[in-house]
Amino acid sequence: MARKCVFTDKKPLVGNNISHAHNKTKKVQLPNIQTKRIYVAELGRFVRIHLSTRALRTVSKLGLLAYCDKMGIQLKDIEM
Repeated sequence: MARKCVFTDKKPLVGNNISHAHNKTKKVQLPNIQTKRIYVAELGRFVRIHLSTRALRTVSKLGLLAYCDKMGIQLKDIEM
């Protein structure tokens, strides 16, 4: 599973941990990607997708197909 949201395009960020002695070590901040099973009333079935929690809030507000249309993404491209 790629750690990337198909809607918001959130992906891992890379930076440095800097100690008091100014030693630098790499660190990775991963996005909060969840696997969810969402019911689509227009299709009459469940769809399983990977999305960020920010996108999940928007999907619950607008609906999955309306959000796909808004973002210009087809459902068959994001479905697992």
